[in-house]
Amino acid sequence: MESENKNEEPKVKSGKKKKKLSYFFGGSILTEDFVIKQSKLFFLIFCLILLFISNRYYCAKKLSEMDMLKKELIDLNYEQVFLTTRLTAITRQSQIEELLREKGIELTKSNTTVYQIRK
Repeated sequence: MESENKNEEPKVKSGKKKKKLSYFFGGSILTEDFVIKQSKLFFLIFCLILLFISNRYYCAKKLSEMDMLKKELIDLNYEQVFLTTRLTAITRQSQIEELLREKGIELTKSNTTVYQIRK
């Protein structure tokens, strides 16, 4: 007999659970006084959750963009160093003199000192 009573109790509890779930999912819970009185609070909480989620996605997007810009900055810095080195090598006085000789231009280095005119 005791085993039969044990079998009957879970059936009663599961029936109550089914009733509660159908009550909740059926929308009948929305007609309760507590839910109606607190509807503004629920709406505020829902809006805050949406704001939090959208802010998180916005921050993730900005962090991704920052990482991309940091990589681009590093690449541009390497390019700047390369071009500066190349320009320095090309504009050395010995390099310029050699280019002038190759092209057949007769320019010589001035032996007179440079004077600065000041007002």
